[in-house]
Amino acid sequence: MMFKETKLPGAYVIDLEPNKDERGFFARTWCKTEFSSQGLNNNLVQCNISYNNKAGTIRGMHFQAPPFEEVKVVRCIRGSIFDVIIDIRPQSKTYLQWAAFELSAENRKMLYIPEGFAHGFQTLENDTEVFYQMSEYYHSTSAKGLRWDDPTFNITWPITNGIILSDKDNSYKGFYNEESRSDRS
Repeated sequence: MMFKETKLPGAYVIDLEPNKDERGFFARTWCKTEFSSQGLNNNLVQCNISYNNKAGTIRGMHFQAPPFEEVKVVRCIRGSIFDVIIDIRPQSKTYLQWAAFELSAENRKMLYIPEGFAHGFQTLENDTEVFYQMSEYYHSTSAKGLRWDDPTFNITWPITNGIILSDKDNSYKGFYNEESRSDRS
């Protein structure tokens, strides 16, 4: 695997290193030792999958509040997504900045998202599946989110018409709402 740090410190795009032959290729998508050698959290305890019927579906912007903050390793295994992360670590030099990456079944890229980031994505194709590896178990009382369209971040989503969003994701408060901010301090 090849690890390339993004403009948001601690977040990495991971490319596979395929061993090719006449059959196709074989590649490692997870290795505890390789993650450790990069100084990354390698304690992944849960895997999840998200299936999305329609292009334009947004899931996010999700995070778990302390003490259950989580690392995510995200990979699109069918279709493609516009994957977005926001640095919500108050002491970070990139606090409140976002970055986006296209992850697809075709490019096979993965995204390592450290603790202290909100994460979400928009599907770019119908019938898209996303595979997540998590460093923390799901804790419903710590599960939080930020509005996908919060002007604080001004995320430029690629699909603007016909967005599909859950009621829960649509109910999140803006970043500067006091109730929302107290979850991250």
